[in-house]
Amino acid sequence: MNALARLGMVSETPSENQTTTVSVEPAKDYFVERDGVKFAGMHLLIDLWGATNLADPQLIDETLCAGAVEAGATILHSHFHHFSPNGGVSGVVVLAESHISIHTWPERNFAALDVFMCGVCDPYKVLPFLKEAFGPTHIQVSEQKRGLIA
Repeated sequence: MNALARLGMVSETPSENQTTTVSVEPAKDYFVERDGVKFAGMHLLIDLWGATNLADPQLIDETLCAGAVEAGATILHSHFHHFSPNGGVSGVVVLAESHISIHTWPERNFAALDVFMCGVCDPYKVLPFLKEAFGPTHIQVSEQKRGLIA
């Protein structure tokens, strides 16, 4: 027995707080199954035509992040580059479940977006945020299942 133990400062057996229990949780499978098809995630390619507010990186950041949260995604970080005070914006919101990227051409009232989300996230929930912020006259959406198993 050491000297501190005799003073009641150290116990011979560790308390609950002194032991670390390592719980090993099974790895989460982010693949989903819908209508009998199993895949990693949904990738939307979105073109906004007749859009406005495409030179405002702060609005773009806020819009994409709000859409990501509504879709059920976890935001890790975002980064946007404004090419000039009146130029386009390119950027990305990095998600635990993948990403949302955007490239804008304000002079053409056009924006191209990739919305890729794995797991149970719903990338379609981003669309209302895009409509509200950018007011496009036309939206073209193309859908691709990524990591298709069967």
